[in-house]
Amino acid sequence: MKAEFWHELWESEQTGFHEGQVNRMLLKYGELLNLKENSRVLLPLCGKTHDIFYFLGKGHHVIGVELYEPAIKALFEALKVKPNISREGAFTLYRATNLTIYVGDFFTITKAELENIDAIYDRAALVALPEAMRRKYSEHLNAITNAASQLLICFEYEQSQMEGPPFSVSADMVTSYYGNSHKIELQARQLVMGGLKGLDEAVESVWLLNSLNSEKSVC
Repeated sequence: MKAEFWHELWESEQTGFHEGQVNRMLLKYGELLNLKENSRVLLPLCGKTHDIFYFLGKGHHVIGVELYEPAIKALFEALKVKPNISREGAFTLYRATNLTIYVGDFFTITKAELENIDAIYDRAALVALPEAMRRKYSEHLNAITNAASQLLICFEYEQSQMEGPPFSVSADMVTSYYGNSHKIELQARQLVMGGLKGLDEAVESVWLLNSLNSEKSVC
């Protein structure tokens, strides 16, 4: 899955993953991340999601990574904020108060560039990737964040009935990707309201992934 694929999705407006409002599951379960004020929260493959508004409203610093630059321009327009734009290494950076977006290839960003990350919110990244890329994604995400805790939202459906994205990510898959680095807790599992791209049997699942690294540091 190359950059051109994502550019074509955005440009043809095949962006059903963009909701135009804060995700209802985030509103209900976001507090489970137990974040202190001024926490640094990473949103990988963030697009122009309004979920960023939620974390900014809680007084956190949001760090996003996105490949498609027009989506980030639209995000700042929605925020009614003029960003400070600069070039650093392989990325174009869009900055404003408590908000930093790296525009470029997520798989090339480093831990040093991101600095410390307190938590991750993933609503549209893991499910956006085909199975062949998801393990590489989860391993890279753990590496650049020291396996930070995360709130993960997935979809489950019969993959043969629809081509992703979003792709179906089962409980076994979540355990496969994160079972060695996190304590995995299912918070909710329910039918997608209104269906998913024509599928009536799609399920939305919410996972809290507590970092085993943080548990070890407490002991």
